[in-house]
Amino acid sequence: MPLDLGAKGSCQIGGNISTNAGGLRLVRYGSLHGTVLGLEAVLADGTILDMLGTLRKDNTGYDLKHLFIGSEGSLGLITKISILTPPKLSSVNLAFLACSDYRSCQKLLLEAKRKLGEILSAYEFLDAQSLDLALKHLEGARNPLPPLMHNFYVLIETTGSDETSDKQKLEAFLLDSLESGLISDGVLAQDIQQASSFWHIREGIPEALLKAGGVYKYDLSLPVEKMYDIVEEMRTRLGSAANVVGYGHLGDGNLHLNISVPQYDNTILAQIEPFVYEWTSKHHGSISAEHGLGFTKADKIYYSKSLETVQLMASIKKLMDPHGILNPYKVLPPSSLTS
Repeated sequence: MPLDLGAKGSCQIGGNISTNAGGLRLVRYGSLHGTVLGLEAVLADGTILDMLGTLRKDNTGYDLKHLFIGSEGSLGLITKISILTPPKLSSVNLAFLACSDYRSCQKLLLEAKRKLGEILSAYEFLDAQSLDLALKHLEGARNPLPPLMHNFYVLIETTGSDETSDKQKLEAFLLDSLESGLISDGVLAQDIQQASSFWHIREGIPEALLKAGGVYKYDLSLPVEKMYDIVEEMRTRLGSAANVVGYGHLGDGNLHLNISVPQYDNTILAQIEPFVYEWTSKHHGSISAEHGLGFTKADKIYYSKSLETVQLMASIKKLMDPHGILNPYKVLPPSSLTS
């Protein structure tokens, strides 16, 4: 399955498609827009739209399946899909690495793409605040690089078909990175249990945040070189009033910005919003990389999309769901549907 999420134990494939979920291995397999070959959907009037093809190439007319991928159920209910599933490869390696600064994380990504190439399957990052929360609140979490705490951490996964060659390639890359100073410490998982413990930390950060108290969550897509700037600016802005945490899918420029607070506070929220949306828009990012807009952020769409684009989306919505019965009040602001 070319999709792997921290929520894989509870999510369902229909929800994954309707939200265009990204996940941990998008850097290897791309988005669902590329891997979904066809689908069946039920429209607002009950029409069953059969687009359940399995062809890699079909250039006859408009490729309408893409309207349903990421539309959050607002245009139709996805009932069946056909998805491209690559062969499951036998050689998987995972390294948990420490970097002294965010710039080193960026440089390491470029080197990983250049030197690991086709076997690179995941590139995740988390800051010291993320690891600290996981160690405090996540059952079974242990520091992979004791006793020190570093500023940043990176998980690099490779997946291939030649166990010996793949491991040697990764080990050579790690040695070069250590000698050049891009990483300050690191460990290569020796078995599946150790690899699982590494992923437990990364995938468990959302759970740790919830256990720590209130949390304001933002799912941002930004140029890689700008991703951590918003974290640092938010820390300056909020000071000791909140614990600002940054982690996410560095390989595809997706930051999970989380502001952890003892309890929800409108004064703090006023410091966060609309600043976070304005900052993201100013730096040509997206206010929703993979989590969608839903109800609470539908009116924020203009930070990422032009008025003309939203008007066209609204026209499509009104054409396909004229009575607004499919997941109402989601994705598009109500004002766009009444104009």
